[in-house]
Amino acid sequence: MSDILFSALVPPATVVESLRAELDGLTLPEGARWLEPAQWHVTLGYYGEDADAAARAGWLRAELAGHKAPTLRLEGAGSFSRVFYLGVYGEGLTELATAAGAGQERPYLPHLTLARTREEVPAELPRLLSGYSSQEWVATEAVLMRSDRAEYSVVARVPLEVAQAG
Repeated sequence: MSDILFSALVPPATVVESLRAELDGLTLPEGARWLEPAQWHVTLGYYGEDADAAARAGWLRAELAGHKAPTLRLEGAGSFSRVFYLGVYGEGLTELATAAGAGQERPYLPHLTLARTREEVPAELPRLLSGYSSQEWVATEAVLMRSDRAEYSVVARVPLEVAQAG
């Protein structure tokens, strides 16, 4: 099997630690499992099985060249299918994701997956974090990631344009 490749934005350690503290003490229903914080990311584009990571990295660099680094925040919670997630908001995020290949098969829904379940996500679970809002952060780079289903690793980093103050 070839590697599964996707591009993403990764929240900084300060956001990860704040979210970990928010989740501390929350109990998932039977049949659900938290994703490890090392797996938390905001998917931009999903490329599926792709044996040529170097070519995909070059393509991603070209597609994202000149794109502004979005200022993001995690806010509110939701679910689809068997995924429990936090919403992700930020000006320019959808445009960045579209450039990275999102929205071709289905509308882009920016989110950070927190947990997966065997059955549909119980309605009470998103309510637990419905009022959650993280601090804002500037996503200064996109990453091309490889998944072997059990672990994610960064294949390439693609810098985004950061607006200069003043």
